[in-house]
Formats: sequence, C-alpha cells, structure tokens
Amino acid sequence: MSYMVDFKNVSVVGLESSPVVEALAGLRANEARYFMNKYKHEFTVASASESQETLVYVNRILKEERDIEFTAKPLETSCFQVENIKFAYVFYEDGLAVNVMYPIDNPKKRAVGFKLSEGMEVPAELEGKFKFARQKSKLAGTIRGSFFVIKGEY
Repeated sequence: MSYMVDFKNVSVVGLESSPVVEALAGLRANEARYFMNKYKHEFTVASASESQETLVYVNRILKEERDIEFTAKPLETSCFQVENIKFAYVFYEDGLAVNVMYPIDNPKKRAVGFKLSEGMEVPAELEGKFKFARQKSKLAGTIRGSFFVIKGEY
C-alpha cells in the first residue's frame, strides 16, 4: 500500500525498524518537500516488499555501474516520472537513501545519489569510494550526500 509523504507533519510510518528512525523520516520528508516545491509532485512511497520492480531497477544500476550491493534492509521505495525525468528511491533501514535520476532525453544528466541520515555511519559498501558533502535541513538535520554519473542505458 503506497502513501503520500507529509513534509509538514513528519511521520516515521514504515521506517520504525531503523536505528535512526527520526532522521530517516526527516530525510524522506525533505525529499517530499523538494518535489512539491520544484515540481508540484506529491512524493509517495511503498513498502519495499510491495515494490520489487523498483528495487530490481535500482540494484541493477548500482551493481552494473559500480559493483555495489547493499546489505542493509530496504524499507521503502518510490518510483515516478516528473516532466522528462524518471526518479527511483530506496530508503534503507540503516538510514541510507539512494536515488536514481534518469532524464529520458539527456544521458549526461543521469546520476545515482546517496544521502546519509544524521547519526548513521558511512555504509561499508561506500567507505573510501565517495566523498560526502554536508547539507543542513530543517527536517533532517545534517545530511551527507554524494553521487555518481550513470554511463549505461537502463
């Protein structure tokens, strides 16, 4: 069952098993606010168990592009298209959020982003491979983020 993420009244629904549940809920709400403000799009999520297609898509890109396979449990996903850009998100139990930005008509702008919730360690799968920039968020505290450009076609 999918539901819209409310960025005004941040909820931990679906993320309760995370050790950084409040920060991860804030990170998810931060993403929802971004899409509402930029695209007037309501950010919806579904439990990972109900959205295997999105998980397979994101995992395939991570594996084929950078040989990354996360051991953390995926809790929720989101997959949608706004204008000419396809977006896919996976929120993991450890506090990691992975997003794929895939413009249909502009291969140079395709990327995978990683955002770390406040209070979580850098996952072993990313340790030493990426530099993380810090960003302050009213909803999520300090977010650390990084990305890589997608070279293949998905």
